Amino acid sequence: MSRLMHVVAGPYAPPVARRELVAVSADGARLHVEVHGDEDAPAVVLAHGWTCSTAFWAAQIRALAATHRVVAYDQRGHGRSPAARAAGHSTTALADDLVAVLEATLAPGERAVVGGHSMGGMTIMAAAGRPEFAERAAAVLLCSTGSSRLVSEARVLPVRAGRVRTRVTGAVLGSRAPLGPVTPVARKVLKYATMGPGSAPDKVEACARIVHACPARVRHAWSQVLAGLDLDADVARLTVPTAVIGGTADRLTPIVHARGLAAALPHCVGLTELTGMGHMTPVEAPEAVTAALRELAELYLGTTEMDTTDLDTTVKEKTP
Repeated sequence: MSRLMHVVAGPYAPPVARRELVAVSADGARLHVEVHGDEDAPAVVLAHGWTCSTAFWAAQIRALAATHRVVAYDQRGHGRSPAARAAGHSTTALADDLVAVLEATLAPGERAVVGGHSMGGMTIMAAAGRPEFAERAAAVLLCSTGSSRLVSEARVLPVRAGRVRTRVTGAVLGSRAPLGPVTPVARKVLKYATMGPGSAPDKVEACARIVHACPARVRHAWSQVLAGLDLDADVARLTVPTAVIGGTADRLTPIVHARGLAAALPHCVGLTELTGMGHMTPVEAPEAVTAALRELAELYLGTTEMDTTDLDTTVKEKTP
C-alpha cells in the first residue's frame, strides 16, 4: 500500500509545497519537511498525530499559506519519513525531531507558532523543557491531545471504565494487524473511533486514506509509546502562551484531557471545546483550528506589542 495514499482533490487534498527538505534528527533519523508560502512570512510549524502525515494539515496549509510560511513535517515512520530503529520510538526522539525541524527551517533568532495534533501535541510537550524549543516557539496550539492516561481514559470501547476496558483498548490500539484497503466498513469503524457522529463523508474519506497508509509496524511501535505516556511534568515546562482545542465527542482523547491541560499549563491563553467534534479536529473543524493558529500568529508574531493577559482564562465552546 502506498505510503502517500490520500485524497487528490478537494479541500483535503495536500497542496504542493513551495520547497521540500530533509531535517536530520539527533540520532540520524531523516525527516521529510515541507515549506509552504512566502519564505519571508511569519512561520507556523505543524506536527501531525499518530498514524497521520503532512496530508492531515491540508486545510490549514491551504488557508494559511497565503499570509504565513507554513512548515509541516512527517513524524518518523509516517508519510515520507523513514521508519526509525526499534530504539528510536520514544518521546525523547519526538522532541529531538521537532527541534531538528525548527533548526532546519527557521532563520537565526526567528520564532514560530507551533501547532500539534494528538501525538504532535505530545511532541511539543516532550520538547517543552528544551532550550532550543523555548528559543524558537513564540506560542503553541495543542489540539486533541493529552499528557498521560491515554489508554485508561479512552472511550473507544462502549463499556464501563476499568481494568478490562483499559486492557482491551490497549490491545485494539496496539494491534499489529494491517488495516487493509479503505472500504465502507473501514470508513464506518474509523468514523466511530476517531470522529464525531456528524462528520461529512469527504472528511471521513480523507482521514481514512491517511490513517490506512501508515504501516502496521509503525502504528504498533508508536502505540506502545503512547500507552505508557507520562508527560505531566513536561506540561509545567511549557511556559510559552498556549491555546488548547478539544472535541466534546473525542473518544481517543476525551475532552477531560483538554480541560486538564488548560488547568495545568503555566500560560494557557484559551480552551476551545468544539461541540460534537471527535479526535480529528483539524479535518473535522478546519476553520476553527486554522483560526486558532492565525490568532496566535497575530498576537505573538506581530510587529506590535499587545496586552494579552485578559486571554489567559478564556474558555470558548464552539459548534462549527
